[in-house]
Amino acid sequence: MARFTVEKKDVFIPSPSKGAHVSGTTYYTKRKGYDLMSIHSIETRSDTVDISYIRHSNDNGKSWSEPVVFECEFEDDHGIGRRHPRGGFVDPLTDRFLTIWTEGVLPSDYPLEGMKQWKLHYSVSEDGGKTTTVNEQIIHEGDEYDAIHHLPNVTVGKNCVMMGDFGQRSLVRSDGVILVPVQSSMVGPNGEYYNPGAGYTYTDCMILFGRWQADGHISWSSSERVCGDPKRTIRGLIEPTIAELADGRLLMVMRGSNDPKGVLPGYRWYSISSDGGQTWSDASPWKYTNDELFFSPSSCSQLIPHSSGHLFWMGNICEHNPRGNGPRYPICLGEVDLKSGFLVKESVTAIDDKQEHESPHLTLSNFLVREDRENGNLLLHLARLFANDFRTDGKAEWTADALIYTITT
Repeated sequence: MARFTVEKKDVFIPSPSKGAHVSGTTYYTKRKGYDLMSIHSIETRSDTVDISYIRHSNDNGKSWSEPVVFECEFEDDHGIGRRHPRGGFVDPLTDRFLTIWTEGVLPSDYPLEGMKQWKLHYSVSEDGGKTTTVNEQIIHEGDEYDAIHHLPNVTVGKNCVMMGDFGQRSLVRSDGVILVPVQSSMVGPNGEYYNPGAGYTYTDCMILFGRWQADGHISWSSSERVCGDPKRTIRGLIEPTIAELADGRLLMVMRGSNDPKGVLPGYRWYSISSDGGQTWSDASPWKYTNDELFFSPSSCSQLIPHSSGHLFWMGNICEHNPRGNGPRYPICLGEVDLKSGFLVKESVTAIDDKQEHESPHLTLSNFLVREDRENGNLLLHLARLFANDFRTDGKAEWTADALIYTITT
């Protein structure tokens, strides 16, 4: 069973100014070697990226190129265009580097408008992310789909599809099919955005399947939806993360919510696919291998396959029942049993936690973990947000550096 130790914690990208929160992540851009892409974003309000920057390294992050702007805001006749970069990954079979981002036009520039507007775009690079050969919207295969009606039961202006956070990492099946875990708002009987749980938002989860075409583009299709019960998880299912188990089945772990009152038990949710991700079991509360349930707030998480053959999971685990999004501490790392797909309780380790002097609003979430190819260490990208509570004017204190933790296993 794996044991985890935090060896060090460094500032990766410092906050550029008061009130600015930095999210910084890194990704290998080639099948072998130490070429990396860094993406860091500046945020000054919830669910909105002000600007992002891309850098490259050819020495495993010891040095970086000058940052290049990735435009996250653009003008449109129908409102303000917004983009949320969600990183990239290497296709191990073709050595191509793919990036994916959420994009949409918000009529009043209000984040919740995205529930009717968000769609996904992707790019392809043949040279480790330095240039792109493809840059286009993800649209389902078939003549009935276009830029507006872009996926089954998803239409711009009615509902959306998006990647909610960095932990929604893609994987590639042995047959070369790319699996991208996403979330999608739903439409009701009247064909409009539907929120049956009466929480902040409501989404289902699903998988997008990508198949390479001869011209280097990708043909896209989708799985069935993985749906929550609004009587048990008020915001449905959110921010899926996926991994393969020992027998080839796929595990999907998802964020739920007991928002707004916190009366329901707050769990992490899971589903299993036995057919490569096309169909999924009913979502159930995720648990430890001893059948014990555990509490978890409404926050992102990540399944982390490791070169050692182990499968790890990182996310927030609460001692007591959470209330909606919080508390988002401690942030924990544990091992997943590859036969059952459940979390090994004895392996769970708190990687960081609220200190005595810090705010109860501390957020240890919205993170990314990757393995360091040089030594097998896990590198956690995280910003300790809201550690200093709220300003005297009652507004959230957004100032936070992008940190990087080095964790040995």
